[in-house]
Amino acid sequence: MLKPKNDLLQGTLALLVLKTLARGPMHGYGITLHIQQVSEDILRVEEGSLYPALHRMEQDGWVSAEWGMSENNRRARYYRLTAAGRKQLAAEELDWQRLTQAVAHVLKFA
Repeated sequence: MLKPKNDLLQGTLALLVLKTLARGPMHGYGITLHIQQVSEDILRVEEGSLYPALHRMEQDGWVSAEWGMSENNRRARYYRLTAAGRKQLAAEELDWQRLTQAVAHVLKFA
C-alpha cells in the first residue's frame, strides 16, 4: 500500500514499479527507495504490498527476476522489465493520463 493513505493511489503501484524498472534492473529495496526519493518522501511503498505486486507482475510476464548481489554484498532478487512489461507500462501511463485529465476536468467544471 502506498502512504499517505489515499484510495486514489491504490491502483498506481504497478505503474510506479514498472516506471522505476524502466531505468534498469533493481532489487525490491531499491525500487521502494527510488519511489520514495523521487516523490520527495510523499510516496512510500510497503514491503507487504511491493513483493506480492512484483510476484503478480512476474506471473503476468511484465518483469523477470534473478538472484544477484546487492551493493552491501547481500543476496537479492533483481527485477527487470520485459518487453511485455514495457508494453504494459505504456498502457498504464496512458490510463493514468486519462484519469488525471478526467479528474482535472471535474475539479475545473464542478
